[in-house]
Amino acid sequence: MITREPTLERLALAQAQLLDPYGLSEASLAQALALIGEHRVDDADLYFQTTRHEGWSLEEGIVKSGSFSIDQGVGVRAVAGEKTAFAYSDDLSVESLLDAARTVRTIAAAGQHKRVKVAGKAARMAKSRVLYAPMDPIGTLDSTQKVALLERVERLARAKDPRIVQVMASVGAEYDVVLVARADGTRAADVRPLVRLNVTVIAEQTVNGELKREVGTGGGGGRFGLGYFTDAVIAQYVDHAVHAALTNLESRPAPAGEMPVVLGPGWPGVLLHEAVGHGLEGDFNRKGSSTFSGRIGQRVAAKGVTVLDDGTIPDRRGSLNVDDEGHATERTVLIEDGILRCYLQDSLNARLMGVKPTGNGRRESYAHVPMPRMTNTYMLGGQADPKEIVASIKRGLYATNFGGGQVDITSGKFVFSASEAWWVENGKVQYPVKGATIIGNGPDALTRVSMIGNDMRLDSGVGVCGKEGQSVPVGVGQPTLRIDRLTVGGTA
Repeated sequence: MITREPTLERLALAQAQLLDPYGLSEASLAQALALIGEHRVDDADLYFQTTRHEGWSLEEGIVKSGSFSIDQGVGVRAVAGEKTAFAYSDDLSVESLLDAARTVRTIAAAGQHKRVKVAGKAARMAKSRVLYAPMDPIGTLDSTQKVALLERVERLARAKDPRIVQVMASVGAEYDVVLVARADGTRAADVRPLVRLNVTVIAEQTVNGELKREVGTGGGGGRFGLGYFTDAVIAQYVDHAVHAALTNLESRPAPAGEMPVVLGPGWPGVLLHEAVGHGLEGDFNRKGSSTFSGRIGQRVAAKGVTVLDDGTIPDRRGSLNVDDEGHATERTVLIEDGILRCYLQDSLNARLMGVKPTGNGRRESYAHVPMPRMTNTYMLGGQADPKEIVASIKRGLYATNFGGGQVDITSGKFVFSASEAWWVENGKVQYPVKGATIIGNGPDALTRVSMIGNDMRLDSGVGVCGKEGQSVPVGVGQPTLRIDRLTVGGTA
């Protein structure tokens, strides 16, 4: 059997879905880019996309909702200097494409130095990766099987403990096909499957005559089919949700003050993502608004702290074969043994900063402009045994799961709520606490990392990152960490 090279296969599939049915061709793309290039601009691209999404949710033992949507269109962008002109249309036709191209070419009137006219470049295939199968995950289970999947989640959760009084479960699948045509002649395409299963449980218990209710959540997913959610995987998600809810039923008010904090592995890496990762995105550093601006080559973290952004991990939620500008994703070392090495770059900021793109140009959809965004951001593991890290605390907090948080990019200050945390005294876990808030400064916190566990773990595949109104799927991760001093806001 003879097959085409995977990149060619994706380009052919994207053309069959996004161009051929609407009378578009390579000549149409070249004509649109030539229109933009009638004025001198630094860069221009066309971003075609079609997305199909299906979701099901179950509550109180019955399917409460089901949804199916299709969205498609094209975004047209021209860049001159720091200025961007952008137009988009949900009508995939030659006329709409050329109208959008005429709209954005007016950007050249602003005028910038070192501008290069971009038009008439021969098409060439972009480099890319093969990180996941080009499948349609929506069709990997039929409707009956999807409902049965949710029913298994509910039965398993209720069977765990009689205190579980309510179970909510949902499953979603998305099939995304994109095609990028750049003014330098680059053509790139990607076929992106994405699935996710969520479970939320509510537990009740009467304590001293008062009814107490707590919530626990679990779930995960990635770039594969719905067959990934086997009984064993479902059991892991349910165990996590039920354990969180039951643990918090026994929780006490959290102590407050400045103290050592141990962060668990996996999802607690969301603190690293927010408090450090956003500050390392190229646009904030080019504009000088990040606390990390101008610090390449300087120590910004304790020895042993190495932070990466890696969009090349197979099947991961945050991974991409190519970014949304047609660049192959990369494994980018941001901080190496405490030294700042690199920022995350899209093409615009990379050009203005005189560096190469890192494959981090991402956008929510064809209706949005790309910008530097994280993919899978995590800290490498160290040598310490996680039990020894907890045992090193005389009095402090051990946080194993986080809820929401906020960060100020300019100052690096962050506030995070711990959804599952424990009080530790004399090296022993004493009791679960509720209402703990972690307050600190990202760069400062990194310098206070004194122990790094050997248990680095990525999250289960649930991350969604928001920036300037755009949401994209991401991954986070870290090993168990000891930070010698953070402020904990509590209720005790």
